[in-house]
Amino acid sequence: MADVAVIGAGFIGLSCAHWLLRDGHRVTLFDAQGPGEGASYGNAGTFANYACIPVNNPDVFRNLPRFLFSPTSPLRIRWRYLPKLAPWLARFLLNATPRRYEHSAAALAALLSRAFEGYREMLAMDALAGFVREGECLYLYSGAASFKGAQASLALRRSLGVAFETLERDGIRVLEPNLAPIFEHGTLFTGSWFLSDPRGFLQALDASMTRRGLHHERVAIDRIEPTRNGVRLVDTSGRAFDTARAIVCAGALSGRFARQCGDAVPLDTERGYHVRFPDTSSLISRPCGWAERGFYMTPMTGGIRAAGTVELGGFGPERNADLLKLLRTSAREALPALTQPDTDWLGFRPSLPDGLPVIGPSRRSPHVVYAFGHQHLGVTLGGVTGSVVADLVTGRASPVDLEPYSPRRF
Repeated sequence: MADVAVIGAGFIGLSCAHWLLRDGHRVTLFDAQGPGEGASYGNAGTFANYACIPVNNPDVFRNLPRFLFSPTSPLRIRWRYLPKLAPWLARFLLNATPRRYEHSAAALAALLSRAFEGYREMLAMDALAGFVREGECLYLYSGAASFKGAQASLALRRSLGVAFETLERDGIRVLEPNLAPIFEHGTLFTGSWFLSDPRGFLQALDASMTRRGLHHERVAIDRIEPTRNGVRLVDTSGRAFDTARAIVCAGALSGRFARQCGDAVPLDTERGYHVRFPDTSSLISRPCGWAERGFYMTPMTGGIRAAGTVELGGFGPERNADLLKLLRTSAREALPALTQPDTDWLGFRPSLPDGLPVIGPSRRSPHVVYAFGHQHLGVTLGGVTGSVVADLVTGRASPVDLEPYSPRRF
């Protein structure tokens, strides 16, 4: 079997490593931070098998003034980043037509329909099953207008096989009595679940694979150089690593590697935030999302994590104080018994203008395979993406039509 380098140790990279090891390949994981330390650490931890509605929703044109100027908007743009962001924004708006939106939704639904199968073997391991919580996601609407506006997307979800039930105020109170009585409507997505500790899950998976032969290189890769018979990786110190195959799972950092391999993938960054409210996990039993405010509250080990929002602004350590304040105040408005938060976090999600990931071989070399751009669905789609990548490396026919996710679509 081949030597395979996996670049990135988040949900996508570690899932790829799992499936490749299962096929007998010799796998080396390249990540300077270690397993679960990037965007995979700070997410809402939801297995969102219902999340087939892409970001390129045609409603963006109607909602744009609120997104840009409302103090409660979960979307912000760093205006000094706008010149660099403009080409991505133009592509995004071009993709926000009904036809392209519905195409992206159907493509996401095709992956999501196989999402649990991608994890089934992993979750059979006791060390990983202990992180799974069975509470189904509850999505909440504080206003009748927003719930009415969501009916078209709910109908599209249902047509694509997503199962859910709708709740009114009394039904919400029965499920989650500690929520403030401000939510008029809710949607409960059946078959969804969540993780009590996303990083802990990945570290346990990594430990299991290490015992089965996974190798690690705690280095930052700087360049990928396809060769006649494989791939050369060069780290930031100039050290070279030769391998038969390379899998690019570096999340928001993957665009540079794609360009080095001849693919101009329009990848940009969504800056996402979370705050943690310690010792509060007993207040709710499941992830609760507030639709109008664009975030989830998830009961995790150590406290409730309020995670979400979108800031288009590239990389950089500067945190948006207004978005962090929005998360803190909105969470306490929804759940008045919350304590003061003790930590906050900023991470970088990989974002593509059509809302679909890139999964498939490089244009320049079949020895380089891409698996990145999963946006808000890295947790959910990790397992199925790993199985598809293993099919590509091993030469099996994939049960998934990969054309919608091809890097050549750009």
